Amino acid sequence: MRNLVREAIWYSVASGAGLAVDLGLLWLLVERFGWHYLTAATVSFLSGTVIVYALSVGVIFRHRRLQDRRLEFTVFAIIGGLGVLVNLLVMKTAVDHFHVHYLVGKLASIVFTFSLNFALRRALLFTPAAVPASTIETSPGSSK
Repeated sequence: MRNLVREAIWYSVASGAGLAVDLGLLWLLVERFGWHYLTAATVSFLSGTVIVYALSVGVIFRHRRLQDRRLEFTVFAIIGGLGVLVNLLVMKTAVDHFHVHYLVGKLASIVFTFSLNFALRRALLFTPAAVPASTIETSPGSSK
């Protein structure tokens, strides 16, 4: 349980760094370059995802379920893609239906995307792989 709390805290810090990149790039692309907010949100979200991945594999999670790092990043990115969809859905709903500024919509989406990304990434990528019962050795004198 302590490990889960430690990982959640550090993942929050990493997500904060990714969020800073995400929000800064979102603002820059919309306000300075005139991009549509949903296109900019996709690019900025994915940029933040790269930051979070680097911190996740570098310092946050002790266990890595997949040995193939390309596959690991692919799964990480697919989960991020789900996060992008949730992010865009919440932002579009906030902007189009509640008529709030796109950055307010972005802030509303954070709770949903953080929860989804942390839960899926930890469960699918950063926990020890289950050991099949047939490979568990028994101690001498015990029966199988």
